[in-house]
Amino acid sequence: MIIISGNSNRPLSEAISAYLGVPLAKASIRRFSDMEVFVEIMENVRGEDVFIVQSTSYPANDNLMELLVTIDALKRGSARRITAVLPYFGYARQDRKTGGRTPISAKLVANLITAAGADRVLTLELHAGQIQGFFDIPTDNLHVNPVFIPHMQAAFTPENTVMVSPDVGGVVRARAMAKKINTDLAIIDKRREKAGSSEVMNIIGDVEGKDCVMVDDIVDSAGTLCNAAVALKNAGAKSIHAYIVHGVLSGGAVARVAASPIEKLVITDSIGATESIRISQNIEQLSVAPLLGEAMKRISEERSISALFS
Repeated sequence: MIIISGNSNRPLSEAISAYLGVPLAKASIRRFSDMEVFVEIMENVRGEDVFIVQSTSYPANDNLMELLVTIDALKRGSARRITAVLPYFGYARQDRKTGGRTPISAKLVANLITAAGADRVLTLELHAGQIQGFFDIPTDNLHVNPVFIPHMQAAFTPENTVMVSPDVGGVVRARAMAKKINTDLAIIDKRREKAGSSEVMNIIGDVEGKDCVMVDDIVDSAGTLCNAAVALKNAGAKSIHAYIVHGVLSGGAVARVAASPIEKLVITDSIGATESIRISQNIEQLSVAPLLGEAMKRISEERSISALFS
């Protein structure tokens, strides 16, 4: 088993390496003067089971290209099997045509990874589960429950907690979490009454006097999340927390969260933390290294991954 780290999130790769007790392979991933990606694997990979860990987060195109070129280098180095480990799969939000003449970029990226020579994909909480079907190679989509559930159980009492989906699209995820820790479920329905008007938030479920825990897969600008938190506060919520898998947190998102009624935003390290995230008082980061590391170990040993969640 050989582990190679891209440049997108080296701390996570090092944590996975430490969990497995397998040192990261020596590889040079750098740029030419015109910013072309150059990759050189400094160790023999012939006949080996290789895992390349690379999130396609910001800068998404650079990190994606690094992944593709590294896969190609491993393929030409005669690796027996190449598994692309994508803690965060960029372009996942473009998973369908949203209008005329628009792309399905998630499918395009899946094709690129397959064409580059990957034999398998391991990823975490895809934006839409059906993206697994975009790949023509085996794809494992891990759920973050083993990371979030113990943290929630230690922080909240089920009888006074409500699991909240910040939009209708995340109901399945929120319901699954609610079932795991035996809490009630609430849903926030948002809509614009007319173009240019602010969103109207309707809360389905009872949140008054309750500890509200919002769950979702991605927080980018944090606009929807913060608006939902305000709606919950206005509805009488006792406290508001959020558990989000992928903390993209672009632009002024960290400041927006800090100014919102959200007491604590819990994210994972699927995307490398920026300085503003590290110094934030109300953002906590949990590691998915043990979860990814165990899945990688099971893939290498040809053992069940679904058993992780049973």
